[in-house]
Amino acid sequence: MSSRDEVLAEFRTEHDRIKGRIRENQQLIEQSQLEVDRLREKNVAVSSQLRRVEGNFDTIPRADIKTAYDDALDAKTRLLTMQGQLEKLKGTQEELQYFEQLVGRFLGLLEGVMPDRLSSTAGYMPTTPSTAPDGSLSNQVIIRIVEAQESERQRLARQMHDGPAQSLTNFILQAEICQRLFDRNPDRARDELDQLKVVASGTFQKVRDFIFDLRPMMLDDLGLVPTIRRYVEAYQEKTEIETQLNVLGDERRLPGHIEVMMFRSIQEIMGHARDSLGAKSMSIVLDMGPEWAKATMETDGRGFDPAQVLSDTHDENLFGLRTLKERVELVGGRLDVTSAEEGLNRFIILLPANS
Repeated sequence: MSSRDEVLAEFRTEHDRIKGRIRENQQLIEQSQLEVDRLREKNVAVSSQLRRVEGNFDTIPRADIKTAYDDALDAKTRLLTMQGQLEKLKGTQEELQYFEQLVGRFLGLLEGVMPDRLSSTAGYMPTTPSTAPDGSLSNQVIIRIVEAQESERQRLARQMHDGPAQSLTNFILQAEICQRLFDRNPDRARDELDQLKVVASGTFQKVRDFIFDLRPMMLDDLGLVPTIRRYVEAYQEKTEIETQLNVLGDERRLPGHIEVMMFRSIQEIMGHARDSLGAKSMSIVLDMGPEWAKATMETDGRGFDPAQVLSDTHDENLFGLRTLKERVELVGGRLDVTSAEEGLNRFIILLPANS
């Protein structure tokens, strides 16, 4: 068996293994969804009981009141825990599906199957960095993609630890304080509960923002353009970076993986323009052409040398720019980057609209 056949066999085996994990994970998602639905029904019943207790607060024994609040807190905690597990499973499913598509594309590349639509567009055929000159798969690309995935997981883990996880820990502590104060100082316990409610509302909004950044539901429901508009508005409000968005062409739905790739690419560049380039203003032009979707992003801030950071031999991978370029090219697209010392940075993302 030739080395090419060995690689093909290895990737076919990996492809089948990932498909099997997708099926197993889907079963876990369905089971977890049933449990979440059950816990939601229980929460409704517990909440109704709690309202009845609150309606007869003066006549119900304190022990029964405490039990009702304990049951409500326990039900909420169980539901939040199960919902977190369900979201984690769904996130894992998205990653598995992404890798399944990626491995499938690698197989296509190894078998010599390439999309031929690109050759008819402005005479441009992207140089896919996933293959070496002899047609074999580049190990460096696989390593970079794995490293990018691990880096993203670490970033999300830090955000979860510093944000929602820390807030939930504080909720538990405040709830314990309320329990201790309930019999000794009801007025202070009520104040603590009021404060807990305020903090919970703020944290809930932060969690919603976190989930939107992670995977905006409206991307599936409404499509790319409304999601980008919503993200730009939230981005400008939070960062105070003046951001303008212009949409050209037909505001229509694109294939799901193209919408995700375009949104993620724009989101990533916007994030690093804020964190790494120190941008104060940004303009985005999203052109929904018949054959191609094109995003042109211009920012001020610090300049850099695109030729160096996009080079395979350069040690610096500026905010993952090289990895982003490779991901875009894996779906048949193109990423062009220019930068000047004066601080005008331009990013052009070109993706096939009918892939």
